[in-house]
Amino acid sequence: MTEQNKDLGELKEKLKHLIISDLSIEDVTPEELSDDAPLFGDGLGLDSLDAVELVVLLQRHFGIQIKDLEQGRQIFENLDTLAKYISENQPK
Repeated sequence: MTEQNKDLGELKEKLKHLIISDLSIEDVTPEELSDDAPLFGDGLGLDSLDAVELVVLLQRHFGIQIKDLEQGRQIFENLDTLAKYISENQPK
């Protein structure tokens, strides 16, 4: 496993815990969240209010701002896309 893949794996685990705790998601554990399952709709079932909370979560924990709604849709597709975006855009 490369260093980048290890870092992405750790980032995904952190995101799973943050999403469940910060968005107060019940009946789901971090282990039950699939990296490629949709975060919205049929996947985790997040809604537009959760999207706003996710934007705040990214800003607070990772220093990342998302201003474009269309960009946000792509970033929040699933945990894989979210972790990749954070990894590539987080201030050093």
